This record gives sequence, C-alpha cells and structure tokens, in this order.
Amino acid sequence: MVILLVQNLKEILISLCFNTLIITFEGVKILKVNIIMSKKTLTVGLCLCVASMMLAQTNPGGISANMLQQIEKSQKSSKADKAIFNAIASNSIDDLAKNFANQGTVDTYFSNETPSQNIHDQQSSGRCWMFTGMNVLRGDFAKQHNDTLAVEFSHAYLFFYDQLEKANLMLQGVIDNAKKPMEDPTVQFFFKNPISDGGTFCGIADLTEKYGLVPMSIQPETYSSDNTKIMDRLVSSKLREYGLELRRMVASGKSKNAIKDRKTEMLADIYHLLTLTIGEPAKEFTYTFTDKNGKAVGEAHKYTPQTFYEATVGKKLNGTFIMVMNDPRRPYYKTYEVEYDRHTYDGHNWTYLNLPMEEIAKLAIASIKDGHKIYSSYDVGKQLDRKRGYMDVDNFDYATLMGTTFNMNKADRISTFDSGSTHAMTLTAVDMDKNGSPKKWKVENSWGPTYGQKGCLIMTNNWFNEYMFRLVVNKKYATQKILDAASQKPTMVTPDDPLFLEDN
Repeated sequence: MVILLVQNLKEILISLCFNTLIITFEGVKILKVNIIMSKKTLTVGLCLCVASMMLAQTNPGGISANMLQQIEKSQKSSKADKAIFNAIASNSIDDLAKNFANQGTVDTYFSNETPSQNIHDQQSSGRCWMFTGMNVLRGDFAKQHNDTLAVEFSHAYLFFYDQLEKANLMLQGVIDNAKKPMEDPTVQFFFKNPISDGGTFCGIADLTEKYGLVPMSIQPETYSSDNTKIMDRLVSSKLREYGLELRRMVASGKSKNAIKDRKTEMLADIYHLLTLTIGEPAKEFTYTFTDKNGKAVGEAHKYTPQTFYEATVGKKLNGTFIMVMNDPRRPYYKTYEVEYDRHTYDGHNWTYLNLPMEEIAKLAIASIKDGHKIYSSYDVGKQLDRKRGYMDVDNFDYATLMGTTFNMNKADRISTFDSGSTHAMTLTAVDMDKNGSPKKWKVENSWGPTYGQKGCLIMTNNWFNEYMFRLVVNKKYATQKILDAASQKPTMVTPDDPLFLEDN
C-alpha cells in the first residue's frame, strides 16, 4: 500500500510495508513506526499524520529538512576548521583574532595636547556624559587660571537633580499624552523609558544652569550613584505606577490643578527615594580652591551651588556651543532635533548639525590647539584593545579567524543597529603630520586611572572616522558656513533612531 501526496512540488511519501509505516519527505526518511491498529484507525491516523506533516513542512519561510540537508552538506570539513574550533572553544575570540602585526608599542606622542587632569571612574553607572561634560568644564576652569587652580565637581550632586528632572519629564510627558491609547508610540516611549542614567551634553548645560555645581569633596559618590541598576529599577517601577494613575485622572476629568498637585506629591516621593540612595543635595558649603597637587590656594569662602557655578563656569553654557554629528545616512549641513531627548521638561532637546568627518576634525583640532578639551562620543567597543588602551580598525581580524567577511560601511552599520554612539569621552589631543592632517587622537576616559593609557585611550584617525559620532564644540571655532547651517530650522527625528541613543 502506497499513498503519494504532492503540494507545491514537494513530496511527502507514506508507505506501508507489512506492519511498518514509513514516511519520507523530499527523499529524506523522517518517520518509521510499527503499526498495531485496525484498518479504519490506520486510515484516520494517516490523514491526521499527513495533515500535520503538510502544515509543518510547507511553510516557505521555515528551514525544511531538504534545506537543512543542503546547509549541512555545504559545511567545510578540514583539519584547519577543527583546529580553529578547538582554539575558540577554549579561548576568547578577541585573543585569537588579535592582529599580531598591529601589536607594537603604542605611540604616545601628540603634537597638540591639552593639559592633563585627574581621571575619574563612573563605576557601574551610565554617567559617561556627565563625567565627560564636567571634564570639559574643569579643563576650561584650569585654563582660565593658567593651570594654577584645579577643581573637582561632584557627579553625585548633579545626578540627583538629573534623576529628579527626568522623573518629572516622564510624568509630565504621560500627562501631555494621556488621551492617546497605551499603544501609541509616544506613550510607549515614556513607559518603556521612564528614567535612565544616560544622557548628552544638553543635560550638562540645562542642569548646571538651573541647579549649579558643588565640589566633589562636599558631596561624594554613594554606592547607588556608582551602581545605578537597582535604584533605576525601583524608581522606574514607581514612575510607571504613577504614570498609570495620572492617565486615569485625566480620563476621569480631573482638573489641571488637581493633576499638577498630585504630580508634585509623586515627585516628593521620588525625591525621598533619591535622598536615600544618592543623598540630600548640598545647599550651602565652605570651600577652598586648590592647585593640581591639592595644596590650598587663597582663603575659604561660603558658596551655594549657584554661586559656585558662577565662580567656576561663570557664564551660561546654552548658546555658546554647537553639537555636531557624523551621520552618513542623512544629508550633511542639515540640522536635526531629537524629540524628547532632553534631561529637563523645560530644557533643550538634543539638536545637532550633521557634518562630514573632515569638518568635524577641523573643529576638534581648532579647539585642542587653543587648549580646550571637547565633549565627544563614540562606539567605543569596536576594535578596542583594552589592555593597551588603543583603538584601530586593524586591531582584530575577525574575518580571517571565522572564514567570512564583514563588509558594512558606517551608514550600513548605523541603519542596522550594528553601530552607534554608546560612550562619551573627553577629546584632549591630536597628533598631526607635516601636512596638517590628523594621524591619531587621544581621549580622557571615565573608567579609572589604571585603564588603558593611564586612564586615557588612543585612537588612529582611521578608527576616529569610522566610530566617532558626536562632538560638542564652542561656536568660536566654527566657520560662518557651519554657523549658518546650524541655525536652520531642524528636522525632528524620533529617539528610537539607532544613532540617537544616550551616551552611557
């Protein structure tokens, strides 16, 4: 007895030999069972079996038995592959893929370099944007005083207000969009990302102008400011709970004043959570400035965070800088604004001018030559030799090790979420050839003074072009063409774009 079924030119063959049922599909035996049943039961069973097989095997997007067979037959089988498997099974892929020809001594000379300063450590937090921004501010302060004075700003102090402001941004965003369904993308954005410890330089500008600064010695780090994961989870959960309550208040027709009062009560609860984890923010303190060696200079004075900001920064940051980015997917010399990408509800969205890398390099060189450090951000994990603190596109040869290729360009990597701005660092030095072209760059990192090159990382210009994305630079270093382009009305983009994730 033989039953033959054909569908979409693919055959399922069911044959019955004595008391044995054999099912083959595309020439491959997939089932063989002994049969102990009546003829009637066998007929029903065959029908059910055939129906099940047809549904399971004819979906055109699945891996069929024949496809799997083709895949398996295409696999290489050589002694070299076996040796590579044995090596990878017992070692780090990075260790095996290291390009030995690129393992020489790292050249630490730079033709143009800003004065060094203490290296900080963000620990297990996503506050690289804050450490980098404050590195720029304290570098500017030291230059203003001809490197005779130094200052260390408290990250914990500003982080307290960053988290409080982001909580308000989330709650007010929920109120503003409360009449939209929960499935609306904007509503989903606020509930999915109620708070975070990441950010951009816009946060430094808005937060310091509003809340001032305090010295690190006045408000040091706590365990939760250094290790933000659990605190973030608890605050996020509370904000989601409050967000649902606010939506219900709007839906029930509560007055705007009643909603505002309830939001204030919610923020008071968040404030309390932050005081327990980060500490009560300083309101007034006495401080004596010091030199780079920590020796006191001058007399002690009383400050508030606002007067200390005036004494160290001395001016509003907003309006003094432009934020530029290299995004080869979009037209250059156009401005873009990232919706809801800000730290305070009444602050500034991240707005950037898209420029070619050559123009970005010119801005960076002008600032470094003038002695000013720069906020910048990168896809730092790509081709990073962690032991040497060195980044070059040829550090690791993954393609040869794996017997394949990795051919996407920068635009392709961004579009497919393969690459994007992930980490902010302070650009401090550039080494230039005799023609004035950059050869390599140096950044102060925030992973502690023992990481890499005494807390710094060195990158080749090739790596810089491929994996550098953002730069925040004083407007005085920009050409009129760039300033005019930056003044255009920006195109609004959504924060879920692969390139617009926060630095952390």
